[in-house]
Amino acid sequence: MKWLKMAAIALFSMTSVVEAEEFNATVVAGHPGVFRWVKMVDEAFIPQVQTLLEGSGHSISFDGQYGGAIAKVGDELETVEAGLAEIGICQSLFDPAKLGVQNVTYYTPFVSDDPRQVSELMDKLHREDTRMTSAYAENGVVYLGAPVGIDDYLLMTNFPVASLDDLDGRKLAAPGAALNWLKGTGAVGVSGNLTTYYNELKTGVYDGVIVFASAALPSKLYEVAPYVTRAGLGAQFAGALCANADWYGALPEEVKTALSEGADAAREWYLASLEEGVATSIKVMGENGATITDASKEMRQAWAAGMDNAAREWATGLDAQGKPGTEILGLYMQSMRDAGATPLRDWDKE
Repeated sequence: MKWLKMAAIALFSMTSVVEAEEFNATVVAGHPGVFRWVKMVDEAFIPQVQTLLEGSGHSISFDGQYGGAIAKVGDELETVEAGLAEIGICQSLFDPAKLGVQNVTYYTPFVSDDPRQVSELMDKLHREDTRMTSAYAENGVVYLGAPVGIDDYLLMTNFPVASLDDLDGRKLAAPGAALNWLKGTGAVGVSGNLTTYYNELKTGVYDGVIVFASAALPSKLYEVAPYVTRAGLGAQFAGALCANADWYGALPEEVKTALSEGADAAREWYLASLEEGVATSIKVMGENGATITDASKEMRQAWAAGMDNAAREWATGLDAQGKPGTEILGLYMQSMRDAGATPLRDWDKE
């Protein structure tokens, strides 16, 4: 009997050794580590995952590759899909062809300036509605969470702005779908992103940018565009953590759960840091010579009213591709109204 007991213990130990696994995960981001949505990976996501895996017999060794080291801005999803990285910050804003429905917030400006409200709602919709995650599955990745919420977009220029008339003929840069926000203002829209804004403003490629405070400060945009106009263009959803579907599918359930809960921890870290950072950014930019003004109610209303309904065009365009554009537009707008937002325009009802 003693030998049977010893054999059972030995068999159990062997089984435990076999089941215990160490996994490797390269995490990619096109933006450098100075940006908050990249910082959250190292400061919240990875530590929480590793903490949750303690005692499970499993572990993950993470390797962060940021700033375009492996994937440029907008190429993160393709890099993860191809298996060149296991996890990435999939930037829906810069990958509209593959993550079209995820850009719904960028086609609906003037809805809410609260990044927590927008982020938590978009995360909820992703977790509860398969129409929001089908785009990930179609491209060989899995939505993990940790939404990249963007604080209320500002107008930063090298000239003062008192009304929409001041934008007439000016070259202004904006990211992705945010270029639509300039239609009807008289400004000339130029596509751009945070990695190039400073130098192109400095060299006169354009006269201003549409950007958000929490990124404008570390980018020091106030040095080259010292006039800051808060127009309530809105907080946004720009992306989230995603994982290679094949890699993720082969993971033990304990590891999958750790990644999901790690993403939740990253979301909370990110939003708390963002909310504190926005106030600090505005304050510090002002202390460094920026002139900060709030657009008048009349200017905001005129801006919103003068825009094309790009949301409707975006939605019908997705519908034609067999994607639920109109459904997602209605879902998002009604969910935001139910959450207490008061849009300047009901983009889904026009």
